[in-house]
Amino acid sequence: MTFEKQGPHNTEAALKLAIEAAREEGIHKIVVASSTGATAKKLAELEHEGIQIIDVGYARGVFGKHEPQMSDEMRQDLEAMGVTVYVASHALSGAERGLSSKLGGFGPVEVAAHALRIIGRGVKVCVEISMMAADAGLVELHEPIVAVAGTGHGADTAVVIRPAPTAEFLDSKVDRIICMPRQG
Repeated sequence: MTFEKQGPHNTEAALKLAIEAAREEGIHKIVVASSTGATAKKLAELEHEGIQIIDVGYARGVFGKHEPQMSDEMRQDLEAMGVTVYVASHALSGAERGLSSKLGGFGPVEVAAHALRIIGRGVKVCVEISMMAADAGLVELHEPIVAVAGTGHGADTAVVIRPAPTAEFLDSKVDRIICMPRQG
């Protein structure tokens, strides 16, 4: 599915397509980028029996924000719904962005992130959150999962991916793009 425009207005459709693809392929884990928890909550409110939802958010200090993006109340709500909440540094920037922003230039991880954005911002984030979940031991290495992300807020991209840990980044494999917006 290709959405005509990127953005949060695609969230419900993207989430439903992600669940449908997981069921079709016998996948039991969906990793979703949701720093505030709003997108993860929308996903958890849909019928997803037999599918574990893992919400991956970004750590403090990203984009100059030093406060947690998710409220304690939202975290409690998600956990009560059976959602695993995980917060970590971005796998495709983290410390490298900290160096380049202070010292100038760029490193190979940032180049890889920009190369993934050629396909789409959401695809880059799907790869990234899958590696973050793999690093944390929340998904099996090299086993298919569905990853869901968006362009800014909400969701507009979903992929089937076999994640590798960050240390083996180039061994991650995107098997299928379920949905994404047309690139502007």
